[in-house]
Amino acid sequence: MKAVRLLDGKERSLLRRHPWVFAGSIARGKADPGETVRVEAADGRFLAWGAYSPSSQIRVRVWSFDEAERIDHAFMKRRVAAALALRSRLAVASDGVRLIHAEADGLPGLIVDRYGDVLSAQFLSAGMERWRDAIADILMASTGAARLYERSDSSVRALEGLEPRAGWLRGEGATSVQIREHGWQLTLDVAEGHKTGFYLDQRDNREFLSQWVARLGLQRVLNCFSYTGGFAVAALAGGAHSVVNVDSSAPALVRAAAHVQLNGFDASRHEAIDADVNSFLRECLKTGRRFDAIVLDPPKFAPTAAHAERAARAYKDINRLALKLLEPGGLLLTFSCSGGVGAELFHKIVAGAASDAGADGAILARLEGAPDHPTSLSFPEGDYLKGLAVIKQAGPTHPDSAG
Repeated sequence: MKAVRLLDGKERSLLRRHPWVFAGSIARGKADPGETVRVEAADGRFLAWGAYSPSSQIRVRVWSFDEAERIDHAFMKRRVAAALALRSRLAVASDGVRLIHAEADGLPGLIVDRYGDVLSAQFLSAGMERWRDAIADILMASTGAARLYERSDSSVRALEGLEPRAGWLRGEGATSVQIREHGWQLTLDVAEGHKTGFYLDQRDNREFLSQWVARLGLQRVLNCFSYTGGFAVAALAGGAHSVVNVDSSAPALVRAAAHVQLNGFDASRHEAIDADVNSFLRECLKTGRRFDAIVLDPPKFAPTAAHAERAARAYKDINRLALKLLEPGGLLLTFSCSGGVGAELFHKIVAGAASDAGADGAILARLEGAPDHPTSLSFPEGDYLKGLAVIKQAGPTHPDSAG
């Protein structure tokens, strides 16, 4: 077994069971892409077994901290079984479920979602690439799924020195799938949809919106960065009179309109707008259009902490505009999926936006990803989705020349 020796003092994160070893921490040692290596402290002590990636700044991703453990087919089978056992205990209210969530399930670089009888998987690290075929067989045998589609087309593969790849890995057939979520029906395309096809991490937050639309009697709902309109369906299910989906993807809006009708709602209660969200919000300010609930679920503005300052300005601007458009007593659901923006910083950003909008708000709830997207205690970087549910309170207004 090849070994990687760390510089003196660089073992501290591994002793805390953090699963990454950065290139700058390594004194010597190398291996082939995805090959298992023994990670040692400067004095030769065993620290972990990990997958080596010569192209990535994350040079080793840890498989196990147990020196007696062998990284073989049986190991992979045990890790998959443990991940599936956890999901079975969660009793997820959907047949769209995140089965494996990378580092949080001890399988760094592997994402697997189940949509009905179809699996959609991403192999995003050199280690996972090396075990790809074995993992595919294990997944099919363990889940009883009929087909497995590969969505290894994320840009992060390039950081691992890997080419993008997508297509049927096991089985074949139509890529369009229908799933059930909290009693609603939603559709997706595993070949064309974002990520593995859908945003399962927002499942429980969609239900949260539905419940509070009903509880507060909210009638006019604006869903920004709407994608295929899951939040809009939830709002209509909660009794909203009308919903507006705004997105820059025409195909996503077509599917959003189809979702409204699929769930039995009158098409006249739904409006789809193909536009830049910021431009639409500013236009609403000019025309005096207002809403009782607004959902802001933008794309990742800050992939790393280095981008946090620029992202903070973007988050603040859209939240300021939304709060100005929200009626007093209305509900704002605002999210950040940027790993570089922590929950505390996001709270400060939204608070600053409220101040600039001349409004205040009461935090109804702090929101996060659904529980089938767990965060490991030793890997806080996995806590990427954070949100706030805010009830707008009237506050002292002041001129805002920026509009």
